[in-house]
Amino acid sequence: MTVTPLGIPRRLLEFTIDGEPVRAPEGSTVLDACRAAGKDIPTLCEGDTLRPKNACRVCVVEVEGSRTLVPACSRKAEPGMEVRTDTERARHSRKVVLELLASSVDLSTTPKVAEWIKEYEAKPERFGPDAARLNEEPKVDNDLYVRDYDKCILCYKCVDACGDQWQNTFAISVAGRGFDARIAVEHDAPLTDSACVYCGNCIEVCPTGALSFKSEFDMRAAGTWDESAQTETTTVCAYCGVGCNLTLHVQENEIVKVTSPHDNPVTHGNLCIKGRFGYQHVQNRN
Repeated sequence: MTVTPLGIPRRLLEFTIDGEPVRAPEGSTVLDACRAAGKDIPTLCEGDTLRPKNACRVCVVEVEGSRTLVPACSRKAEPGMEVRTDTERARHSRKVVLELLASSVDLSTTPKVAEWIKEYEAKPERFGPDAARLNEEPKVDNDLYVRDYDKCILCYKCVDACGDQWQNTFAISVAGRGFDARIAVEHDAPLTDSACVYCGNCIEVCPTGALSFKSEFDMRAAGTWDESAQTETTTVCAYCGVGCNLTLHVQENEIVKVTSPHDNPVTHGNLCIKGRFGYQHVQNRN
């Protein structure tokens, strides 16, 4: 049995969202409160195991008294604040951000983006065929995961997961400045020559599929990847005594990838190379 410390109870703050009174624990973000109230606020760079980065700006809302739109993922709830999530100004901002992203980045494997583009009536094609894109082939330099920077939106979640927030390996960071900024390992070397320990925690937090399991990449290329046909089973890693929880994604009786529950008090979604990639022995039937 896992014992989770409850901590000191937090006082509840009272404010309004779209004119409706709500209460949220002190320290909650506006996005936390919106989700608790059943408001569907789109977001890409927000991660439930990482500190907010405010990079994508898709989650912006209006707050009474604020000159600019505020990112709901990082703005803390305050007593008496008036939040409006569905105003014309907020919707227009989300529409433009989605158009800019979808015109310059391959969002084909980004969950829910197609729904948001339809909901906000975004038209990425209005920028024409000359919209700047990276047009870089996926980097397949190891047997575990693939880096497809054509799908990268520079949310920095992978950098944070690899850096001081979780893994402390610092194998990947942002290289370049301005329009030339990109995610890279030191000296832009192959992954096999970097400090990467292949924990795959960067894959866990990537919102677009820019980082993906080699197994998933190969199955998508072959047209056999089918999430609707996959089952998920959470179990305990058998390699050591830490007790990390694993979620096995199985398709046609084969494990196709391994994730970890973000709400687990042991892993918080993080694993090591053995837990995330060391499952081949389970289905070695030779």
